[in-house]
Order: sequence, then C-alpha cells, then structure tokens
Amino acid sequence: MKTVLDNLKGKLVVSCQALENEPLHSPFIMSRMARAAFQGGAAAIRANSVVDIAAIKQEVSLPVIGIIKRDYPGSAVFITATMKEVDELMSVSPEIIALDATARERPGGESLSTLVSHIRTRYPGIVLMADISSVEEAETAQELGFDCVGTTLYGYTAESAGHALPDNDCAFLKDVLAAVTVPVVAEGNVDTPERAARCLALGAHMVVVGGAITRPQQITERFMAAIGAQSTDRA
Repeated sequence: MKTVLDNLKGKLVVSCQALENEPLHSPFIMSRMARAAFQGGAAAIRANSVVDIAAIKQEVSLPVIGIIKRDYPGSAVFITATMKEVDELMSVSPEIIALDATARERPGGESLSTLVSHIRTRYPGIVLMADISSVEEAETAQELGFDCVGTTLYGYTAESAGHALPDNDCAFLKDVLAAVTVPVVAEGNVDTPERAARCLALGAHMVVVGGAITRPQQITERFMAAIGAQSTDRA
C-alpha cells in the first residue's frame, strides 16, 4: 500500500501561509488559496496554524504538511518547536508534521532526539519531516528516524545566511541527496517553474513552493525591484 510520501513523489506541494503582519492573513483566504493550488495541480499543501489547517481541510482533500510557527525566548527555533505545537497540530490531523531539525538551541534546552522520541511514542503513525539547514543536520535527522528531510531552512540560519537553495545549480540539494537515503524535499526560494523542475530532475522527492505562488506582496516586491534596477541602469 502506498504511503502519503509515496503519493507525493515527483509532485508539487504549495505552501499556503500568511503571517499576522501580512495582508492575506486569514484562515478563509488560505483555504481559498489551497483551493486554487489544488485546481492548478498541487499534490499537497504546507500550512501554518491549527485554524488555517482546519479551514484548508474543509476546502480541499489534499494531504497537509502542518507546522506551527511560534517564537520562544532564548531560542531561534520557531517551526513546531516543542511537543505543545505537535499536540495542537494533531487536533486537526495533518498527514505530515514538519519541525525545525537544525542544531540550534531548542526551547527549554530540550534535545531534538528527546522531542522525536516523545512524538513517536504519542503519535506513532505520524509522518515527520525535518526542516534542516546543513548536510550534517540532514544526516542527524535520518539517524533520529525522520521520514523525510527538507532543505527549508537553508539560508535562514546564522550558519547558512547568504545562501539560497538555487545557488550553483542547487549544489546544497545535491549534497543532501548524496548524504541521506530518506526522501529529500526541495524547499526554500524555489521561485520559478524551471527551478522546481530542476530540483525534481536532480532527485528531490517532491518540491515545495510558497512565496512565488501564494504571496502576492512578495511577488510584487520582486517585480518592483527588477523595474527599479532597470530604471537605475538607464539613468
């Protein structure tokens, strides 16, 4: 029998997220964004918060990669950082839960291995995705029993700052693919259809695209930056 990960092989996942300071912040809007992604051919949705996931699941039947973004004092980890977020997510039954699997200090000093152990004990059937920022973190995630690893946080940690997944023909993705045997999810600054296709061609199990599809504010800013650069060149 195929698993949810099997069914996502070679497919596009669309991240439908809007934070509180963004114009589209609304469970209703995110649910309609998920509907648009579904109609466009997306195979799954990545979503943030219980209310958004609940609304999305009422709107589409696609599997959901669920996360909760929450800040904790003394820690830079904010994606599904503790068991509290996992318990909250399980109330809306996402098919996959993604969590920060970087080497950064976790809230309360809890180790990643302890958190994974608690999750596996309480929810043995849940598929776990590790959001990582380095090859070493990907290897550790595989050793801890994560079902898949995503390049989500590459470029978003102090150690990886200044880098992006598409750099040097996705060199980081290639390194992760060479280092682990679990499915690798290409995510993070995949901002064109061509780059998404390239990630899959290189061997990514699936590709997650967010801002390039679902964040019109960011898309507009990219257009404005290009127009501004052209105007400067002509001056």
